[in-house]
Amino acid sequence: MPKEEPRLDVQGFARIAAEAAAEKKGMDVVALFVGDLLVVTDYFVIATGATDRQVSSIADEVEDQLREKCGIKPIGREGERENTWVLLDFGDLVVHVFQPSERDFYRLEKLWSDAPRLDLPADVINATASTGAGEDGSEPAVAGDA
Repeated sequence: MPKEEPRLDVQGFARIAAEAAAEKKGMDVVALFVGDLLVVTDYFVIATGATDRQVSSIADEVEDQLREKCGIKPIGREGERENTWVLLDFGDLVVHVFQPSERDFYRLEKLWSDAPRLDLPADVINATASTGAGEDGSEPAVAGDA
């Protein structure tokens, strides 16, 4: 009898989304547990792409990997026309992929600064740190599992 793969929870989905964004050279990738602050979702994954083409590529990769590895599809996808901010809504997980100016304008990490950051693998953090500091000037390392 074949061994059944363990099912991932939404925290696992968030990690896969972050890793997918990093694989497409997304910058400053973070995952925030917002479930105690919002009723509509549990996690935000936030990433930056330098150009409209890269934003689209990151969003496509996240969507592809979550479909292939987790069997989930977004219930909504917004922002494709301009590709300055693409939002992928998976219900309990929302992925935001910004261009730098949009991310700086909306400042989701600052808005949700009370949300704990999900620990991400070192290769994701190292691959995505664009300046050595987060958007708010903090170190890119993330603290504590939610």
